[in-house]
Amino acid sequence: MIHLLLAIIYLSFISLGLPDSLLGAAWPSVYRDFCVPISYAGIISMIIAAGTVISSLQSDRLTKKFGTGLVTTASVAMTAVALLGFSASHSFWQLCLWAVPYGLGAGSVDASLNNYVALHFASRHMSWLHCMWGIGASVGPYIMGRTLSGGYGWNTGYCLIAVLQLVLTGILLAGLPLWKKATTPSPREAGTEEKKALTLGDILKLPGAKEVMAAFFCYSAIEQTTGLWASSYLTLEKGISAEAAAGCASLFFIGITVGRALGGFLTMRFDDTQMIRLGQGIIAFGVMILLIPSGELLSRIGLILIGLGCAPIYPCIIHSTPSHFGADRSQAVIGVQMASAYVGTSLMPPLFGILASAFGMELFPVYLSVVLILMIFMHERLLKKA
Repeated sequence: MIHLLLAIIYLSFISLGLPDSLLGAAWPSVYRDFCVPISYAGIISMIIAAGTVISSLQSDRLTKKFGTGLVTTASVAMTAVALLGFSASHSFWQLCLWAVPYGLGAGSVDASLNNYVALHFASRHMSWLHCMWGIGASVGPYIMGRTLSGGYGWNTGYCLIAVLQLVLTGILLAGLPLWKKATTPSPREAGTEEKKALTLGDILKLPGAKEVMAAFFCYSAIEQTTGLWASSYLTLEKGISAEAAAGCASLFFIGITVGRALGGFLTMRFDDTQMIRLGQGIIAFGVMILLIPSGELLSRIGLILIGLGCAPIYPCIIHSTPSHFGADRSQAVIGVQMASAYVGTSLMPPLFGILASAFGMELFPVYLSVVLILMIFMHERLLKKA
């Protein structure tokens, strides 16, 4: 029965990834249809991010009251309804309206599922589950691209993803009894008792909490800044054509997905701290390669290495949370970690854009280096405090 529940959780992680890249894939068509500036995508993205931060911070309270299974099911259903709303929208303000449940649904399920897996499953499953997220994040834009190229419009693309989310909601609903039957308290939960939900102030007082939040913030800054600006850097600084640069940039995401698949096997030999340090070292090597005046080949290698280095950091920090802060506090801390990640995702790529406008796109690897050094420093402080 535990294997059936694990399969449902794997499907849930694919579901998490499906809508994450849709806005970027659909926006070139959406903004023309609605006659709005192309920059308005940032407004929708910020609304989604704000909803995700709010629901992540509430995940501890919601999970303690309703349980992981019900929170996951309700969150996926909320996301499905929001996607249907996107598909039926005929103006920009309607997209902004539906972006609210879109973000609220994503945050709770992300934090709740990550904590459940961290408590009940080995580190390899955390890596493989986040690999499933990468598959979902790749399939979503592919479906959108096929509907656009087939002349069906972006509305149809959102509708298809919504249908997939509704199907998954039905599977999750049918599988609700498994959450109680298939799992018993894990060794990490032994000796703990149910406590009231922690407030943000309570969490910030925990030794290492500020450091893990900062480390998560920095990781998300590196991942999102690389994903957003790598193509522009390669085109403007390396002299690579826009078409070739887009292909090179996609190698970063391939590196993350492949790295998490391989990382699951490496976690059988190395612990979470060793995997995080390994990832940080690989990112540093990849950034150093980008600093070398070179052409397309070395740039490809550098981006693949940055992706491979990013792969183990996110899942391993999450999986180590119960060990650092205790099983009774892990849901609250993971919720705050998720919120920190989304704040980093929202703020740091635009900040680089401002700096690049002022000082030039050659700042890209330097920016990544500074954020990486801060992440390493904060993670080492976390290990000392927690």
